[in-house]
Amino acid sequence: MAAGRRSSSQNDASAAAAAAGTGVQNSRDEEMAEAVEDEKDSPPESPTKRGTEEKVWIMRFPKKVKRLARSRSTRAAMRIQRAKRKREDPDEDENAETDEVLQGMAHTSMECSEIGDERPLSGFALSPDGFLLATSSWSGHTKLWEVPAVKKTVVLKGHTERVTGVAFHPQSCKNLSSSAGNIATGSADCKAMLWSLEGTRLRSFEGHLKRLARVASHPAGLYLGTASFDKTWRLWNINTGTELLLQEGHSRSVYGIAFQKDGSLAASCGLDALARVWYLRTGRSILALEGHVKSV
Repeated sequence: MAAGRRSSSQNDASAAAAAAGTGVQNSRDEEMAEAVEDEKDSPPESPTKRGTEEKVWIMRFPKKVKRLARSRSTRAAMRIQRAKRKREDPDEDENAETDEVLQGMAHTSMECSEIGDERPLSGFALSPDGFLLATSSWSGHTKLWEVPAVKKTVVLKGHTERVTGVAFHPQSCKNLSSSAGNIATGSADCKAMLWSLEGTRLRSFEGHLKRLARVASHPAGLYLGTASFDKTWRLWNINTGTELLLQEGHSRSVYGIAFQKDGSLAASCGLDALARVWYLRTGRSILALEGHVKSV
């Protein structure tokens, strides 16, 4: 009985070994078939030149490995580029900005070109009728140009520092006399000034502690708004030069100021990445627009 059991166990072991050998042989056959297939798809080896000791070694990889490596390297390069752009400017989307500019310029053609000043230009404004252009410059001068002839007519001189903003009166070149206050300018000398179309300085607005950024005319034509690096924006009466409002609310410099068409609201933006909406009757900030990560 014992001998029968040993014989049976030996037969089982032999069958298992045979099955294992068959599996290993099949696996080897499959590997050899894949290698032969890859070798067919791969370019032939360069023959070694006779009489020289130079040899060329070629590494062959399966097609799947090649495709995987190529796709991974491409995605890695794109990811690195996006990370660099985001580090330099989190708001930047280079492709989207390029597409937007190209779409906007598709139906645009240049009518004329003119040198505006010896120093860089800092701003411009078109008159309400569209036939007069005002340009401000770092030289401290503001120039008026006829449009579309682009002919210089008047140079406004009075600021001692660079001019940072310029704005037309809402009725300029329409119902307002050319000798009245048609143009307002702001400067890094902490002053805003009111000018006639003839180049006469009519009034100065003083009170800001640091340089001015942008200026804006109120739709009613009676007030002037100024934004400053002293973290405030102010509202002035253009007829008397009186300061009507001094608004605080930004934690850093205020860069821009604008009015709603009906004149009841004002909007300001600053280097604190924040924009605020103000109700002029009470002087209160009624809305804070948050979301930017850099200066507005």
